[in-house]
Amino acid sequence: MTEGNISSWKVKEGDSFSTGDILLEIETDKAQMEVEATDDGVMAKITQGDGSKGVKVGARIAVLADPDEDLSSLEIPAEDTPKISQPGKSEKPTQQESAPAKESQPQEAERKTEVGNMPSSAGEPKQQSYPLYPSVQFLLHSNGLSNSEASKIPATGPNGRILKGDVLAYLGRIEKSYSAEQSKRIAKLGHLDLSNIKLAAPHAQKDIKPTTKEVQPVPEPPVELSLPISLTAVLATQSRLEKTLGIHLPTSTFVARAIDLANSDLPNSPNRKPTANDLFNSVLGLDSLSPRTTYGHFNPQITPYALKSAGAPAQPVPMHKRKTDIFDEILGSKPKTRNLPAPATARPVKEAVNVFTVSASRGDEKRAMIFLERVKTALEAEPGTLVL
Repeated sequence: MTEGNISSWKVKEGDSFSTGDILLEIETDKAQMEVEATDDGVMAKITQGDGSKGVKVGARIAVLADPDEDLSSLEIPAEDTPKISQPGKSEKPTQQESAPAKESQPQEAERKTEVGNMPSSAGEPKQQSYPLYPSVQFLLHSNGLSNSEASKIPATGPNGRILKGDVLAYLGRIEKSYSAEQSKRIAKLGHLDLSNIKLAAPHAQKDIKPTTKEVQPVPEPPVELSLPISLTAVLATQSRLEKTLGIHLPTSTFVARAIDLANSDLPNSPNRKPTANDLFNSVLGLDSLSPRTTYGHFNPQITPYALKSAGAPAQPVPMHKRKTDIFDEILGSKPKTRNLPAPATARPVKEAVNVFTVSASRGDEKRAMIFLERVKTALEAEPGTLVL
């Protein structure tokens, strides 16, 4: 950086400041920064005020004094201005320096001739009030152009500033209209252009064919299997329990235990899907470890055999005897008993042979028949095993 601008002073003349206080703000073409005090002191005089432009590096901008110093008696030294050496008064160059100087003279003459013949760019020459960009300064210095010649270069940058492309166009390295075209292009792309957007045409609706529902196969109805079973042995076992132990075990308890016993260890259903353990055992060749029997879930419907036979009238079943009420004793009246026809329920009837009916899916007929035969054996031949 060779020069900068003073934006504003934060401390006025005669004000005291401490270490770390901000004295002023300076700005360059690329940055803006604050200047802090490195020691305590007093602002004696400001030589470059707010808004000063192009202040050279090393130039005096203010005079600082010690905190205990009297400003009225303070002598401000004169500013040392650097002396510009003139070519005529300079010492004679040495032989080594004169040789490259002589060689550079033809090159400068050729460069001036080329620059004079080059057309100007689209901008207009303007006196530069802003600091030049570092890229512009580098091009000027590398091509031997002074800052005074920079004002002759047509500028296309913002606020009339010289751009790198302006210098290249002035030197003839690019076309003269390149910088102006790029500036227009950047300005055009600075906003979103929606002028070329058109509404899309609506898509033609395709003919939607009605989808036909797939006809799912109707499952086959279950098969009903029936077997008549006598409860004579159960009734005999009930009477023996009442005579010997004084315990009345209902007929429904015998039937429920017989059903549970018959469902145990039934052969596997052919419709049964293999479990994960079965598949794992088959992979290892251990099919013999897979269970070959399972617990069934058959629940038979029990109806009296008299209702199953055609044209057989239902036998009336007397109701349970009603207990004598105290009001009947006082009034001397007796409760009336009514006979009702036997209901067709699933409860076993003691006086007749009952028919056990189960529903089985296709393929489970053999398994259901084994279940009914086990129930028949338990109720007719081995009712005593159902007591425990």
